[in-house]
This record gives sequence, C-alpha cells and structure tokens, in this order.
Amino acid sequence: MFVHSNLRADDLHEHVQLHRDQLELQNHLGEERLLAFIGNDSILPRRSGDSDLPMDSHAVAFTSPTSLEHTVTLSSGRSLTGMAIPHGVTVIVGGGYHGKSTILRALERGVYPHIAGDGREWVITEPSATSIRAEDGRAVTGDDISPFINNLPSGTDTGSFTTTNASGSTSQAANLVEAVEVGARSLLIDEDTSATNFMIRDERMRALIPADREPITPFVDRIRPLFSERGVSTVLVAGGSSAFFEVADHVIALDAYVPQEVTEKAHEFVGVNPADFASTSPAGSGDDKSDSAGGSSDTFASPRPRIPTAKALRPSSKTKSAKAKGLGQVQFGKAFIDLSAVSQLVDVQQTAGIAEALEYMAEIFDNRTSLTEALAEIDDMLDAQGVDGLTGNRDHPGHVARPRAQEIAAALNRFRGLQLVE
Repeated sequence: MFVHSNLRADDLHEHVQLHRDQLELQNHLGEERLLAFIGNDSILPRRSGDSDLPMDSHAVAFTSPTSLEHTVTLSSGRSLTGMAIPHGVTVIVGGGYHGKSTILRALERGVYPHIAGDGREWVITEPSATSIRAEDGRAVTGDDISPFINNLPSGTDTGSFTTTNASGSTSQAANLVEAVEVGARSLLIDEDTSATNFMIRDERMRALIPADREPITPFVDRIRPLFSERGVSTVLVAGGSSAFFEVADHVIALDAYVPQEVTEKAHEFVGVNPADFASTSPAGSGDDKSDSAGGSSDTFASPRPRIPTAKALRPSSKTKSAKAKGLGQVQFGKAFIDLSAVSQLVDVQQTAGIAEALEYMAEIFDNRTSLTEALAEIDDMLDAQGVDGLTGNRDHPGHVARPRAQEIAAALNRFRGLQLVE
C-alpha cells in the first residue's frame, strides 16, 4: 500500500519538483524552436547494452560545444546549461564506440521524464520525436510511400502500398510516413539500423543505374523537403558516409563522448554553401522562401486519410481480444503483433496500454473514422480520464501505463489483419 506517512517529505517534494521542471523544459523546447536539450554533466552511457542503469565512475560527463550552448532558468529557480539541438537537420558523426548511438538512444528516451540518479534527467526531447529504422518482414497496409519508392517494375501503386513482407527499404519508408502521419515533428535515425539503399545512393551507382530505372529516391534527397514542406526535423547518426553533410544544418562530431560542432568544416569538405538551404523555413512558419536544395514544393503533399473498416479490430476469438506478451509483443485475438523494433517502448506496462488502446479503437472504427482521428480521440480521452478510460467498467488496470500515440499507431500498423476502406 502507498502510505504518505511512510515517505520522506523532502524526497517526495524533490521528485515532484524534478518532474515539473522536466515538463517545463520540454515546453520551453517548443517555445524556442528546439528539438532537444542535453544538460551539461549528464551521464549518457549505460552500464551495458541490456542495462538502463548509468555507467559507473568511468563515464564521461556530457559537455556542450560552445556554439550550441543554451541556458534556461525555470520557474522553480533552477538554471540549466547544455546543448540545444535546433529544428532542422542535425548529423552526428564520429568513430566507432565514441558515443554516436549513445547520444541518439538518450534522445529517444528523452521523450519521457527520468528519475533522479538516472544520469539523463536533463536529456529532454520534444514529445513527438520518433525513432525510425528498417524492419524487414513487417506488414504494411495502405501507406503512401511514393515520396521514396515509385514506378515499380511490377506497376504496384506505391501511393497506397500494401505488403505482408516488406523489404528493408520499403519498411523504413513505411515507418517514416506512418510516423509523420500521426504527428511526429522530428525523426531519430541511426545509419547502423537503416537500409543503405533507402538512405543514400552514391555517384557511381547513380551513373551506372539511370534514375528512371531506380524506383527508390534515397532519404538524402528527401530530408530537406521533409523539413521545408512538413516541418519535420531529423537527427541522424552517420559513421560511414558523408552524403548528409551537404544537407545538414548542423554537424556534431563525437570524440571519446565529447561533442564538437564541425558544421563549417563538413560543408567545406563537400563544397556546399550553407546559404543554399540553411534559410529554409518549415511549412507554417510564415516564411515563404523556397527550398533550393530540396526539390519541388509538393513532394510531401498530405496523403489521403487511411480509414480502417468497422471490423478491422474485431478478432473472431471469444477470449479477451488483446493483451501484452512481454515488452515487444501484443496478442490480438489469435494474431501476434511484433513490436520488437519499436525502440521507444520502455516498459511492459506501456505495451499493456497499447493492447487496451487497440480494444478501445475497435469501438471507434465505423468505416468513416480515420486512423489519425481515432488516435486523437484516444489522446483526448486519456487527457481527461487517464488510463482508467481505456478499461471502461472493468477494475482499475494497475498494470497499465499510458503509451504515446506513436506507439499505439505502430501496433495498429503492424497488425496483419488490418483492413482499410477502399
């Protein structure tokens, strides 16, 4: 039983104040057009790949490059200084084992508050940030992946693409457009977990295979219009290719976990004038400047809404329709939804919340309500009622935590029984 008299009042006050300060800092990001903040002296490395505990005394504390340093004073009086990552395109480079993926993992988890002693208390990321990767074999239903994949030799329509076994490039394209569909304002991408042919296409390959014979337009050609047209920023970790230097607003190099901004040097290497794209403003910013390095203004025209059928989430099983089976799997009727590649799920209670959300959405879909409208309805309900609202008249679900809309959508999109209204 949770008894207030058994708690130390000072500890409880400090815990609540830390949480409130973290939420205030996250709100500050939006006000200042920042994607993320990493506080100085943060401990980003973990003890091991399968541990979420901070590394011991051998860890290198984070220190911001002077050029990206940002100080904020919160209403509690707490003053914080650290590295601010602005909206736009940020590329993180460095040698192997120098901390590139570590910083990206910290940004992934920065959408959630952290308890004192975690080391990442002041790693704060805007709340819709979504990790994107290749995911061979996943199901895709009705996604518009045409900005990246088009003119397939088979004649398949990629404006409404469906497959039960996506390739690496197709799955990464689907993961990206699905994230944007449900409101992601920033993407977190690691070269190590990406499909190479989705990300880049070097000059020799472009010369050997004519553009009209290659159905894949690589992400490097779409990253600028994604920002200028849809306002979606990207943080990309790259260790083996300089292809993204010429489209980056900022390039950060990590050396033994110590970051330095090397944007000017990176631009010099590739012979690019930053003025060609750095002034690009995202859609809705009030600036009508065109994206001279990003292509046409309608590359990412809003796709038509995806509308699940009324029976899309009504399995025939007479048992409880959905339940979590560990962190990375939901059993839905007789089907299983694989969430092992959804890296921002951090607790099995969130997975249980996703299972409850799928059952809740089963009552929403009516051949007219779109996927995004259903997610918005769930978010509004959760804001008003908390996780109690997911379970209706059943007992309070003590095992359930609130999932983000991004992870609920990830489960729905990976459900192999999903059907859409034509």
